[in-house]
This record gives sequence, structure tokens and C-alpha cells, in this order.
Amino acid sequence: MPSPHRATAGKVVSIHYTLTSSAGDLLDRSGDEPLAYLHGHENIVPGLERQLEGKAVGDKLKAVVEPAEGYGEKLPGGPQPLPRDAFPEDLELEEGMQLAAQMADGQVVPLWIAKVEGDQILVDPNHPLAGETLTFDVEITEIRDATEEERTHGHVHGPGGAHD
Repeated sequence: MPSPHRATAGKVVSIHYTLTSSAGDLLDRSGDEPLAYLHGHENIVPGLERQLEGKAVGDKLKAVVEPAEGYGEKLPGGPQPLPRDAFPEDLELEEGMQLAAQMADGQVVPLWIAKVEGDQILVDPNHPLAGETLTFDVEITEIRDATEEERTHGHVHGPGGAHD
């Protein structure tokens, strides 16, 4: 009997997962369909990908991911106010929304909307889960070879994955 596929670079791995905070609060789950990602291409948080390395279909694990291998440590400073007119007029701004801002030096940095207060928008350079220890309860449901196109693009195409 041939050995099963393992979660290694260049494999498409499908997982069912539940994500909880260090306080035990439910943060996310895979839903009815498993999440498919391209292993070794930074499609999921590094700490989870590292703990899935070498696992096989049917394997179940509880992966605890510290902030440094998740969404990073919280940067100091916290949310900063920006006027509503600093954003495109037709953009509907919502709490938790991710944006990209171009700095004066041309660098593009991600920002998240922390709060919308009338004409003042509080933006934060921290991912909403920065500083949080994450717990993933995971079951691997499928592993397959990635297509050449998926490897070239660096993400999954087709059912359970991203589409171009």
C-alpha cells in the first residue's frame, strides 16, 4: 500500500478547523466546506503551517500558535484617527475592514479600521488578532498535488480555493 500524501511544500491541503482565542472565544471556523490552502506558500499563519508539516489525511491536532507565529505582536500606539475625507468617497467603511495605505516613502502598509465614529475613522496598523495566542483544532480532510498553475500563482484554484 503506497504511503499517504503528507502536508509538504507544493501540496494542496484541505482542513476543517475551529479557531479560538486564549480566552476560549470562537473566532472562526471552516464551515461546511474545508479550507484548501497551498502548503509552503504562506497562505495560512506560519505557526499553523509549521505544525501541519508532515501530517496526513485524517490527522487531527490542536495547534497553539503564539503571536510571533500568528498575526504578530501588537505594535505600540494603538488606533489613530483619520478624517472620513481621507478615504474614497464611494468606499463603505466598516469596523474590521482591511485597507492598504501608501506612506510618503512609497511603502504600502496594511491598516485595519478599528472604529467608525461619524466623520472620524480610527485605523490601526495591528491585525485584529495581533498579540493573541490562537488555538486551532484541525482535521486534515484531503491532500493532493498542486497544479503547475497553483504553484506558479502561489495559491489554490478551483473548489475550496481561490480563483483568479
